[in-house]
Amino acid sequence: MMLPRFYPIFDDAAWLDRALPLGVRLVQLRLKDRTSPDLQGQIRRGLVLARQHGATLVVNDHWQIAIDEGADWLHLGQEDLDSADLPAIRRAGLRLGVSTHDHAELDRALALAPDYVALGPVYPTILKQMKWHQQGLERVTEWKSLIGDIPLIAIGGMSVDRAPGAFAAGADVVSAVTDITLHPDPEGRLRDWLAVTA
Repeated sequence: MMLPRFYPIFDDAAWLDRALPLGVRLVQLRLKDRTSPDLQGQIRRGLVLARQHGATLVVNDHWQIAIDEGADWLHLGQEDLDSADLPAIRRAGLRLGVSTHDHAELDRALALAPDYVALGPVYPTILKQMKWHQQGLERVTEWKSLIGDIPLIAIGGMSVDRAPGAFAAGADVVSAVTDITLHPDPEGRLRDWLAVTA
């Protein structure tokens, strides 16, 4: 299965209004610290926008809302796996992406037959405090050799300049967050990303 090579992650559906018209075709909504009605509304709006633009929206963590709203894709971190109802997720036909940081987590992810595996942080990241140090490009190459045809997503400290190296190391897709959201010209940065991942 071929995924678009660029995969931005946003914390508000308003970002989709800016990203999708530019040609972004794979995007994740990672909604933290929100109330339930707001969560549902954000995900519903994100799905509407994605469908309008022929894009794929991946819902982070909130598997029950993803099922209720008819989403196609779900992303689960390792902690999320502990509480998610995986049989229900599979019955709903959701495609599943899983975060990994070490071999034990990769083994756990592969046991679920995921639709993609994410590895991070490839570089130091300012997004969240993590117990994992940077993985480096060698780990990207190792992960790709272990997972074979499953798409590999490189995330963590990724930038336009670092994307070619991640692809050369074996990543199928590169994911970015703060390189876009903290940029003085997010739309311009999104265009740069689309160019470097085309």
